[in-house]
Amino acid sequence: MAVTSTGPEFAGDYKLRYIRIHNHKGEGLTNSTHGEDITSLVLELNIYESIFNNSVTGSMVIADTRNLIANLPIQGTERVSFRLSSNISDENPDNVIDCSENSGHPMHVFAVTNKSQVNDGMQSYTIHFASREFVRNLRLKVSESFEGRMDQMINKIMFDREGLDSSKALYYQKTRNQDKIVIPNLNPFSAINMIAKRSLADSLKGESAGYLFYETTKGFHFRSWESLCEDKNGGLIDSKIRLQYTQQNVDTQDKQKNPGPHKEEDVLMKGYSAIRSYEFKSNIHDVAVNTAKGTYGHRVITHNIYDKTYRKDDYHYHNSFNDTGHVGFMPSVVESPVDYDQIEGTPYQKGVSDYPEARVSLQATTRFAHGEDTGSYGTPVEDDGTLEGIRIAQKNKIEGGTKVEITVNGQSWLQAGDVIDFALQSIENRDNISGSKLDPQHSGRYIITDIRHRVAQERYIQVLTCIKDSVSNGYDAAGKSYAEIAGEPTVEGIYDIDEHTKTYETTPNQSGAWYPGGTY
Repeated sequence: MAVTSTGPEFAGDYKLRYIRIHNHKGEGLTNSTHGEDITSLVLELNIYESIFNNSVTGSMVIADTRNLIANLPIQGTERVSFRLSSNISDENPDNVIDCSENSGHPMHVFAVTNKSQVNDGMQSYTIHFASREFVRNLRLKVSESFEGRMDQMINKIMFDREGLDSSKALYYQKTRNQDKIVIPNLNPFSAINMIAKRSLADSLKGESAGYLFYETTKGFHFRSWESLCEDKNGGLIDSKIRLQYTQQNVDTQDKQKNPGPHKEEDVLMKGYSAIRSYEFKSNIHDVAVNTAKGTYGHRVITHNIYDKTYRKDDYHYHNSFNDTGHVGFMPSVVESPVDYDQIEGTPYQKGVSDYPEARVSLQATTRFAHGEDTGSYGTPVEDDGTLEGIRIAQKNKIEGGTKVEITVNGQSWLQAGDVIDFALQSIENRDNISGSKLDPQHSGRYIITDIRHRVAQERYIQVLTCIKDSVSNGYDAAGKSYAEIAGEPTVEGIYDIDEHTKTYETTPNQSGAWYPGGTY
């Protein structure tokens, strides 16, 4: 695996001065070394981060000529240290994936897989590692009552010596709700996820429900989806980079040298913004799935155990769209009529959001569970159904949104949760590379939900999974009734099948086949 110390030669160049593995004594193959440098043995290094995962994980493919498994030995309690960054002159902390001993954040080995004998002098295997908080979470339980704001509870679990005892940065968004919560002997991550589910963002719009808790290569995050899209004043978060795909060969483009006076840096930056390849994992919002999951219409029935009452609350996607933040400006599906059913009390016919019984949920709630006149979210119990509908719809919009997997040259400053601008040319504009017409549905702002950092074959690349829950340009409403769109309904009729069945007075003189009432 290459170690680069000079300036960048191409987009995808990187700095990785060492990869060390430290055994259970904190040593290498000899007790005089503080870890064994295995840089030359590593064929591939992968680091994974996601807004849906509580911790960073990774793996290394090793071609071992030193029999480290036996001689170090490797048995699942080792540590791995390294510093990875894109090979640029500015090496501030935001540009470095720092898993070094000096930072105090080395990775912890937890498994060895895929061991095989390559030849008489070499074996290969894969070492799996994760952050310290990952393995600490598996070893501990939280059994405690908490009171106050939700973000304050998270802070306590994260930094308590009897909790995760983390020394990493925590980027959190203040919650607007507070409550009393009893954690019933759960792992720290499970306890945090339980609290996150009931957290309400203290934002300008103030209608989102549910938080994300995840780790990136820069630290931990406890925040709402809305905070990834908009700032506290409701303005859109700036995109970290504009990524564009062209049909030009990326490798050729990256390795251009001396293209002209003062142009080499421009070519390098174009190499970072150039997309090597992309693939849509879901290229359109699946209306059938989102209808069934309650993304558009959802009825939540809450049963109040204390009052012995129940309440129905209907969630309506289009009516609620502007109450929460989104990565785009407009709903992902148009509010035109989709059937002949009429909205009660109006002359209009129903759109996708006008069917609350597409999903019906039953939720138990109560007042005074901990002596406070509040419900499940630490707010008035009457809000529980509405907030649950918002939380589920928001989760569905993320999971069922437009998803694209983009491969780019490695940029160590990017992390899960960042906004990128995906510039995809419209199909009719393919022949004009410099043209400005972009695909109206698939271009625009996306949130990076997952990153795979991959260093192999002397190149650092990233595989980005990006999602958007809305579109940049809205769709024009039909402005017509469904009858005008699809025509008036017609009834074909009802038929008695007995009147359309041929009968036989005598059994046909045949054999070997079957007919109703016998064989012939």
